[in-house]
Amino acid sequence: MRRASQTAEFLVSSPENSAVEIDLTAVLVAVTGEEPRVLSIQDGRTLPSGPFESGHRSLQTGLRSWVERQTHHPLGYMEQLYTFADRDRTLDGARVISISYLGLTREAEAVGEQEPGWRNWYRYLPWEDWREGPPAFMPALEKRLDAWAAAGDTAVRRARKQRIEAAFTFDAQPWNEELVLQRYELLYEAQLVPEAGRAKSIPEPLPGEPMMHDHRRILATGIARLRAKIKYRPVVFELMPDSFTLLHLQRTVEALAGLRLHKQNFRRLIEQQGLVEETGKVSTETGGRPAKLMRFRGVVVQERASAGARLPVVRSA
Repeated sequence: MRRASQTAEFLVSSPENSAVEIDLTAVLVAVTGEEPRVLSIQDGRTLPSGPFESGHRSLQTGLRSWVERQTHHPLGYMEQLYTFADRDRTLDGARVISISYLGLTREAEAVGEQEPGWRNWYRYLPWEDWREGPPAFMPALEKRLDAWAAAGDTAVRRARKQRIEAAFTFDAQPWNEELVLQRYELLYEAQLVPEAGRAKSIPEPLPGEPMMHDHRRILATGIARLRAKIKYRPVVFELMPDSFTLLHLQRTVEALAGLRLHKQNFRRLIEQQGLVEETGKVSTETGGRPAKLMRFRGVVVQERASAGARLPVVRSA
């Protein structure tokens, strides 16, 4: 973190980079009612963000300051995500370097001057939700990608076809839920998302709400990081209440992964990892038999400091 802060301070102060701005952007995630939710501002068009200021002690301090100022929403768990610096990432072509962060929290009412609110992240990336099977528009998407892949010389066509097969698995290969960014980048390159056509209109853009600048790309990066991370670190419990049922936990993981999981296998893996323990209470809000209430065994993190606590995503049969 210190190295990143020094880099940001150099870019701000160096005469050679006087035209470069440093921007801090937050992908703040919660799961509510089996929906993976992301905090946004400006009527859902952007993620919370703001410039890095030299008075900030660190990048994280700057980010927390901007998010809390814009949304009045406190930040909990947070980690640095990625740095975005493409020249075409803003409408006016100005060079802005964005250092993004992923934050996990529990949803609370967000208030502020720029209309912050929680929105289902599948509103922005609907092709990522496979919990009820492939989205209905996937066959049409395959045709449009095939048409894009058919353009160009032989080498270009081959390379594009390979990328499509790897990212979208139209050939019946298992869906890889972690390739969120690769899929968005592919759709951008094929000019199937509005962000790729700022200078001209995109005919029949795909379902999914666009975002300003490259914030949908930043969101895709955050989703990909979180989908990978829940398999080897118990970060999902940052999104859970103090007590919960195993079904609630499973539905939360499914919401993040965009996949349905095998119930018995999931519970067996939870037990094997020793991630939770019974509270001695039950929930009667399940609509059926009372279910045991569990809580996260935080000590598991210290017990496995070197290996981590693994929560694999296991698909349903």
